[in-house]
Amino acid sequence: MVRRMKGVLWALLVLVVAGLLIPEHARIPVQGATASDWHPQSFWFEPWGASGVHKGIDIFAARGTPVVSAVAGVRLYQGELRLGGKVVVVLGPKWRLHYYAHLNEPATPVPLWVAKGRQIGGVGDSGNARGKPPHLHYSVLSLIPLPWRMTTETQGWKKMFFLNPVDMFTSRGP
Repeated sequence: MVRRMKGVLWALLVLVVAGLLIPEHARIPVQGATASDWHPQSFWFEPWGASGVHKGIDIFAARGTPVVSAVAGVRLYQGELRLGGKVVVVLGPKWRLHYYAHLNEPATPVPLWVAKGRQIGGVGDSGNARGKPPHLHYSVLSLIPLPWRMTTETQGWKKMFFLNPVDMFTSRGP
C-alpha cells in the first residue's frame, strides 16, 4: 500500500513539473488585434464595477471577430456566467487558466483539446458587457501561487494568481 502511494505521489510530481516546463508562447486571442486594440493600463485598473479591480484586459473589435485560443490546452468550461456572459476557459501550459469572456457565441462545440490559434468564439458583449462596445475580456489565472507577485494595492494578494496577459504575448501582432 505504501509503495503504491509513493508511486502515485511520484506520478503527480512528474505531472506538475511537466506542466510547468511546457513553453507558453501566448498569442493575442483576437484575430487581427494589435496592442492598439486595448488600453495598456487596463490590467489591475480600479475602481471596476462589482469586482473592484479589473483583473484582465479588454480587447476591442467588431462583433463576431474570431476569438482564438492564446495557447494550446484543455477546454475545462464552455458556458454562461452572470458577469462574464458566454465564456470559455482553457487550461494551458504552466497550470494557467485562460478565461475568454463576453463572447457573442462560443464556437460549437469547442473541442476538449484546443490548439493554439483555434477559433473558440467571437467577440461580443454578453454578460455585464451588454450595451458596451463589443470586446473580449481576457484573463490569465495561475493555479500555482506566485507569492513574490503580491503587492499592497487593492486586492494585491490576488496578483499571486492573476497575471497580466500582455506580458505573456510572444509578439504584439496576431
